[in-house]
Amino acid sequence: MIRLGVPSKGRLMEQCFDWFATRGVRLSRAGSDREYAGRVEGAEGVALVLLSAGEIPRELAAGRIELGVTGTDLVREKLAGWRSDLVELAPMGFGHADLILAVPACWRDCDDLDDFAAIARDFRAAHGFRLRVATKYHRLVRAWLASHEVADYQLVDSQGATEGTVANQTAEAIADITSSGATLRANNLKILSGAPILRSQATLFAHRGAMGEEMARFLAQLGVAAG
Repeated sequence: MIRLGVPSKGRLMEQCFDWFATRGVRLSRAGSDREYAGRVEGAEGVALVLLSAGEIPRELAAGRIELGVTGTDLVREKLAGWRSDLVELAPMGFGHADLILAVPACWRDCDDLDDFAAIARDFRAAHGFRLRVATKYHRLVRAWLASHEVADYQLVDSQGATEGTVANQTAEAIADITSSGATLRANNLKILSGAPILRSQATLFAHRGAMGEEMARFLAQLGVAAG
């Protein structure tokens, strides 16, 4: 049995259902919107499991589901050694978002990461503590800043509306996922120029230990290479 995990609600769930439907596999809820069981039509030996997108990387890595759809950002943030446990099979063409670093729009002399690094050094000298960057993506942001030799900062955890932390004076900058940038602009923030920390989209992943004949048949039905 292949247990397929997909996001349990919202636009991502609908887009997942559409993606599989165009490949001859119909996914649906088993009951009301409050239920997390599902049905699969058009494929033998496949069971649907509805989970939050954030749970899917962990469930895949543990082998409690064999196949799952989630964002590349979530896999890379939640699983340090994800390549040893998962196979990245196919980008799905939806759920696009960039993980970016954003600063107050009023920082007119801060346009790119070099400017940010200089401001962070000056901030520490002036205030006696490191500039705070609010984020949910500690692993990815820390690795990216280290790769660019930026050191004078501290990450503060944000599990709510990250874009509001600057206005609330709990951070000086943020690192967060955005698709259009509209929410950032509404909160008087601007994205630093240059490549984002990560470009993410919904992606089909498999548990590495599940890559047998049954999985190969299902992936062939979907038109997806088996990695």
